[in-house]
Amino acid sequence: MTDLVTFGETMALFAARRTGPLRFARDFDLGLGGAESNVAIGVARLGHSATWVGRVGADEFGDLIRATLLGEGVNTEAIADPGAPTGLMIKGRRTADLIDVSYYRGGSAGSRLAPADLDPALIRGARVLHLSAITPALSASAREAARHAVAEARAAGVLVSLDVNYRRALWSPEEAGTWLRDTIGDVDVLFATVPEARLVADGGVPAEPVALAEALAALGPRHVLIKSGAEGAMELSDGVVRHAEPYEVTEVDPVGAGDAFAAGWLADWLAGATPGQRLRTACAAGAFAVTSQGDWESLPRRGDLSLLRRGADGVSR
Repeated sequence: MTDLVTFGETMALFAARRTGPLRFARDFDLGLGGAESNVAIGVARLGHSATWVGRVGADEFGDLIRATLLGEGVNTEAIADPGAPTGLMIKGRRTADLIDVSYYRGGSAGSRLAPADLDPALIRGARVLHLSAITPALSASAREAARHAVAEARAAGVLVSLDVNYRRALWSPEEAGTWLRDTIGDVDVLFATVPEARLVADGGVPAEPVALAEALAALGPRHVLIKSGAEGAMELSDGVVRHAEPYEVTEVDPVGAGDAFAAGWLADWLAGATPGQRLRTACAAGAFAVTSQGDWESLPRRGDLSLLRRGADGVSR
């Protein structure tokens, strides 16, 4: 039994330590990153059990991923694939305000995820199935795995959560929009930015969060979350609209903020929190995620959430 189960590709991450063109970088920090494993870590840090399923290479990077996730308290069902390597992500800082991320995942172990890799009993025994639209963009077999997982969750009455997480390097807006429209009817919770919501909504819908949320909710989800970054977020749940103001923090690395937001919301849903509290926790988790380098390293624990209400001198005593 697990509170949350998720699956997808997690990659080794090399982050350049110096600012400027990547060709001049000589030192890199080695870590890992993946939308779904980021969410799993975030949910685990906020006090719930989480399981991540995926394929990794039978290599040092695959060992790093397994060890790190286990160290973060995430139950890990990582399949070591001897026929394909662990994917790589390279993160550079072109300027102080511009981060550039490149992916080397063609033919990777993660892209070979297939329905047979997912244990139906694990999905049916969870309280939440979380996936992102990155996974179905990786390959035909990964797309079928996503369809299979959603079908198993629906049959068992498990809450299905989907983060749009659109990646233009993986598929076109038309391909992504078609898959999303075909899938959203089986989703209970949908996370999207305004541009991502417009991938799905009819072209005549105003590019305004509430209108977009209403259009997406009409397709099936009970809960639609629209993220607007520094402008905050809004939620449409069971016909009720709620807004949340952003937390003021110093942004160091924006990558992973959306995953943190989803983790905060899902953790509070699992805890039975009120709708307003869920949204506040989601925004707080997203704010924490951007305060240091790395995709998940700054994800908060419960005791950290109050730190955003620190004194005016910026010191927690």
